[in-house]
Amino acid sequence: MPSANEKNSYAVPVASPFTIMDRLPIDARKFQDSRFTLDGSERAAVTLGALETLWVNTGTLCNLSCANCYIESSPTNDRLGWFLPDDLRAFLDEETARDVRTIGFTGGEPFMNPHIIPLLEMALSQGKDVLVLTNAMRPMEHHRAALNRLRMLHGDALALRVSLDHYTSSLHEAERGSGAWPKAIEGLGWLVAHGFNLSVAGRMPFGDAEDDIRAGYQTLFDQLGYSINANDSARLTLFAEMDDKADVPEISVDCWQILGVRPDDMMCASSRMVVRRKGADTASVIACTLLPDDPQFDLGASLDQANRTVALNHPHCARFCALGGSRCTG
Repeated sequence: MPSANEKNSYAVPVASPFTIMDRLPIDARKFQDSRFTLDGSERAAVTLGALETLWVNTGTLCNLSCANCYIESSPTNDRLGWFLPDDLRAFLDEETARDVRTIGFTGGEPFMNPHIIPLLEMALSQGKDVLVLTNAMRPMEHHRAALNRLRMLHGDALALRVSLDHYTSSLHEAERGSGAWPKAIEGLGWLVAHGFNLSVAGRMPFGDAEDDIRAGYQTLFDQLGYSINANDSARLTLFAEMDDKADVPEISVDCWQILGVRPDDMMCASSRMVVRRKGADTASVIACTLLPDDPQFDLGASLDQANRTVALNHPHCARFCALGGSRCTG
């Protein structure tokens, strides 16, 4: 756990610079019926095809208190407890897990979980690709020797994605807190210097052009001497920003053609997330990495039970996926 001083230095009681606060508030009548939208149209739904990615939420505790965290992780939010090696083993033993190509670890900050190295070792030993989402700060620093050992054993099968919310220190720290920039840059530099399979995750501020954002990151990477191609979406992932106070359209079946996207493009068509809720006897399978707390997206205690159609009955389904075009994996 971070010290009291570290907690306080990262607590940010300000609005995210990526959020426009004067947008129309969301209509509370929306997203109430899993079958139909407010205007009576058939709600869009997504069927699970091949389960390609299994996400593990290692716990909601984080060393940072970000202004606009997707799932409200913080140094005090422990509503999702530590995910355990026995939990992962049970899911990997299921027949459904045989075709899973990637095990993704998210949080919270995954490196705060005291079991993170055994979890990574287990996934890698099963021949899975592993992706860890991290802020690359002090929690990761404590595991550098173990990470280097895993890199030498498994090479590029172990990948890390570092959260760098903006290519400027001011906007990154407006989101993540004073002093967060140099610590993140130092951790990123260590990963580059040691040859890790590495990518960066940024955010798309409302109104900013993607080409301009990628150019800004490329200038930063060039200045730092990092050989990261910001124009490669596999090396720089830009997530749609989500203002949960702003109105957003519901997604009906007609929207697939209108938006030019397919159900198969949605994350829930090829992935699931497993979590352990605080005080729960067993782990649970969730339809989406962004919705661990909404009971309609809790799909049961096994991957087999979770092979169900998912109705896009939440604002995040529209903001992040259908309209935002974002995916946690490439």
